[in-house]
Amino acid sequence: MTASATSTADFLLRNVVEALPAGALEAKLAEGRPLRVKLGIDPTASDLHLGHTVVLRKLREFQDLGHVVVLIIGDYTARVGDPSGRSDQRPMLAAGEIDLNARTYRDQAFRVLDPERTEVHHNGEWLDMRVDALFALARTATVAQLLERDDFAKRYAAREPISVLELLYPLLQGYDSVAVRSDVELGGTDQTFNLLLARDVQHAYGVAPQAVLTLPILPGTDGLRRMSKSAGNYIGVAEPAEEVFGKLMRVPDAAMPLYYELLLDRPFDPELAAVESKRALARELTARFAGVDAATAAESRFNRLHVDRVTPEDVEEGPLPPGDPVHLPSLIADSFGVSRGEARRLLAQGGVRLAGKPLDIADIDVPADRLDGEILQLGKRRFRRFHRPR
Repeated sequence: MTASATSTADFLLRNVVEALPAGALEAKLAEGRPLRVKLGIDPTASDLHLGHTVVLRKLREFQDLGHVVVLIIGDYTARVGDPSGRSDQRPMLAAGEIDLNARTYRDQAFRVLDPERTEVHHNGEWLDMRVDALFALARTATVAQLLERDDFAKRYAAREPISVLELLYPLLQGYDSVAVRSDVELGGTDQTFNLLLARDVQHAYGVAPQAVLTLPILPGTDGLRRMSKSAGNYIGVAEPAEEVFGKLMRVPDAAMPLYYELLLDRPFDPELAAVESKRALARELTARFAGVDAATAAESRFNRLHVDRVTPEDVEEGPLPPGDPVHLPSLIADSFGVSRGEARRLLAQGGVRLAGKPLDIADIDVPADRLDGEILQLGKRRFRRFHRPR
């Protein structure tokens, strides 16, 4: 093992939870060639969030050292649904929804990755296979081996259903590593079983097994659950700057050290006031994804709303729908891009204001005159002024 390979490995292993098997990354680096470093992402939602960037930033470190990132958009595995960390089967997504999500994933990943050193593949390129090829893949693992997975084991012990399709998922993900001949694969700690099984699948097909790196899972804006769009605690990399800044300012103090470590690559300063730590984090991350000017404007808007408590000057305006009274959940859904169920929930929780005064669930149908010319506020940062058509 060369000193260069060891020092490079030490750099790459910062913030890594596990490097498996022991010494495998160092051995790959010692070969002295550009490595093929794989990440697979299933496009199950429309946007990437800051949790995804933890792994993407590690991939960028490999790229900056001259290695090639192989980004796999799991258009076929998304049709199965990753069972990792699940206590039930994932709902099946429509093919059109998966394809639309896949296009946004690629574009957003390039906000972190260098396109010149990135190969992008859809795993439908090789998983749209003949049935005899699928049978051969299925022979590379046993049912007992698959049931060793923690999530499968818990569901099996609780007599919860596990579909045959779910059992196939780790094998399909493993075949991705065969198809692209990956040297290293990255993933969250919930992916450890899948990443290690891929080594067995590679071995069965005569491909040198990959090294495995697992990274921490970033908590969401609630500071508790993993960041995800389904949990509503996410910060999307393509969200408007004011949304990114505002959401980061809501992250609990206890999560700040991990956010600094995983997103800024520097230690959190416990001597700095909590609000200033959050501002520094929000400025830097908003500027990273939206630009410095947008970050500055987002902070100014945040100050007007939450420090000075002034309604913003640039409130978007729109016409009221025909009819009187106006059904407020429909107006909120159409104007702010939320579901009608979410609009009702926000009304019930006091999260909707009209002319600065909170509404409640009784305000389902509002006279048009009451809305005409007034500002409707959703949450803390979203505003819309409505006018009757003249």
